[in-house]
Amino acid sequence: MSARGECTNHAAARPPRVRTIAAMSTLVYVLYDGDPGGPLDRLAQAIGEGASRVPDTDIVLHRPHEATVEQLVAADAIVLGSPNWHGMTADMKKVIDQTGMIWEQGKLVGKVGAAFTSGWSRSGGQEITLLTLLHTLLAHGMVIIGLPWSKRMVKSGSYYGPTAVGGPNDDDLGQARALGHRVARYAAWLQAGRGSEADEIEGGVFYRERRGHVVLR
Repeated sequence: MSARGECTNHAAARPPRVRTIAAMSTLVYVLYDGDPGGPLDRLAQAIGEGASRVPDTDIVLHRPHEATVEQLVAADAIVLGSPNWHGMTADMKKVIDQTGMIWEQGKLVGKVGAAFTSGWSRSGGQEITLLTLLHTLLAHGMVIIGLPWSKRMVKSGSYYGPTAVGGPNDDDLGQARALGHRVARYAAWLQAGRGSEADEIEGGVFYRERRGHVVLR
């Protein structure tokens, strides 16, 4: 979905866009491992709805089998979602494991990142799953967006991101919309303020050209 009324979901993958600073549009990429119509899918849709409230924002929702490293690099903001599965699921981990090269190259440095989860137990470790997802984003040098304390958080959500126990209720979906809106706003604010400048990596990028697993110096 987008603020211009279009929806891009699971099967509707598209190539990364080439954009100019003058356009000032932002791309929010929601990558999550959830069955269609399931708890995590409903949270992802709500995140997309919240992000679409910010003008000139495009939102792409993908599951792991649809994800590409190129799409991650093209995004201005990345929101990762996994059910509470001893941390992230194997399919999500498979995608993350493909980002080793862009991690070394610093391709995601300075982008906005966030996370969400759901589980069947209130005390089953949902915040551990959120922290696992956020650790990945922090390792890439991303700017993390969470949820501030609010009246709604008394009943739902976490500082680290939206959560749900079983099927998401109205408060859970409200927290997901709030996160999507915050992510899109901060992505737009950062893009407007940064202009053509790029974030600096102290000491330079780690990446070295290599053949297979052998570094070429």
